[in-house]
Amino acid sequence: MPSEKQQIAVNISQYTSEIKYNWKLAAPVMLGMLGHTFVSFVDNIMVGQIGTAELAAVSLGNSFMFIAMSLGIGFSTAVTPLIAEADSANNFKQAKSTFKHGLFLCTVLGIVLFLGVYFAKPLLYLMQQPQEVVALAIPYLDLVAFSLIPLIVFQALKQFSDGMSMTRYPMYATLIANIVNIVLNYLLIFGKFGFPTLGIVGAAYGTVISRFIMLAYLWWLLAKKERTKALVTNIKLFVLEKLMLQKLINLGAPSAMQMLFEVAIFTAAIWLSGLLGKNAQAANQIALNLSSMTFMVAMGLSVASMIRVGNQKGLQNYKELRRIAFSIFLLGILLAIFFGSVFFLFHKSLPKIYVDFTDITNYADNLEVVSIASQLLFAAAIFQISDTIQVVVLGALRGLQDVKIPTIITFVSYWVIGFPTSYFLGKATRYGSFGIWLGLLAGLSTAAILLYLRFNYLTSKLIREQQN
Repeated sequence: MPSEKQQIAVNISQYTSEIKYNWKLAAPVMLGMLGHTFVSFVDNIMVGQIGTAELAAVSLGNSFMFIAMSLGIGFSTAVTPLIAEADSANNFKQAKSTFKHGLFLCTVLGIVLFLGVYFAKPLLYLMQQPQEVVALAIPYLDLVAFSLIPLIVFQALKQFSDGMSMTRYPMYATLIANIVNIVLNYLLIFGKFGFPTLGIVGAAYGTVISRFIMLAYLWWLLAKKERTKALVTNIKLFVLEKLMLQKLINLGAPSAMQMLFEVAIFTAAIWLSGLLGKNAQAANQIALNLSSMTFMVAMGLSVASMIRVGNQKGLQNYKELRRIAFSIFLLGILLAIFFGSVFFLFHKSLPKIYVDFTDITNYADNLEVVSIASQLLFAAAIFQISDTIQVVVLGALRGLQDVKIPTIITFVSYWVIGFPTSYFLGKATRYGSFGIWLGLLAGLSTAAILLYLRFNYLTSKLIREQQN
């Protein structure tokens, strides 16, 4: 009989043996997701060289964008599990129908979200934010809102590509978009090589143009590839089936709400920070931008979890489904520990990337911003594990096409527990910005625990039913 140590090694190896394949599938998604965040990262660094008010204005403007993007990106995730299921079953008709209807719904949603953000701008004046910041944010938001249309349409193509396990193509498109964005930012923010000096409006132009290029390039790649050409071309976009529309809406709407509930609490953190002043808001934006980059790595694993669980669901192999899901959870925890350690060790030096200490005029403001941001990175370091667990498990639940109960769980976690904690502890008379982030930690930890319990219950139930 094998010894106890050998049994433990075998038990662990059934999960670690999947790490290489999971990484191969997830890494391009991670890079693609990081590409979206990197656009914001570059904008923040370049705009931060102008001043803290401009950095706070980008933060305030993007708070509206984050809410709209969460709805669009969350809704588009309905495409991936359906495509993954159709792909594993070699069901061409279902795959093409899913893509066509997903593309139609995402196009409509992109236009609606653009109009919603564009006409919501007057709310900036009612949010008790610094007037200097609001005045700068309005023209920025005018332009950047329009980029929602190509971004959400791109998401339909991306989720289709991910569902086909072709995760590299969205990554290529996003990398090209980032290069374009960096070049345009340099030319238009600072007025280089004869271009006008547009400040943060220049950053908005860079975002809009780069997202249209990103969309066009991914479409070209998918239309050229033999495996997907027949699925993405010769589409009668306005010949629609009610049942498929309903299926995507039933999956997409709860997924959109799940992402909205999470993104909205981080957006609320931006607004609550604004009540503490422009420097607190700028510091919050720095910590948020850094932590959102590690979150996109977790999002890559979430998509891999959705794809692999969706494939196993199509094969009705529930024991293998559970094993694969746990292997992805393990990889996520290991990466979260690594990122948490980086934030902890470099909490003082990372925020300095965002400001210009040679700017004598804004030196005192920059010093305060870095001081606050370094404190927030402590909280970010702690919630890396809970943030990773909740998003990766949520991806697995989407792969199972279980969306309603997780939506309730995310609402309770973030808005019954997380936001009230942020509001109470985030007062200037209590813990200020750090208190706001303690609320985020409470919400994420609650979501991680409850979503894991939901996944464990469902998969155990499916295995029992299959054995009986």
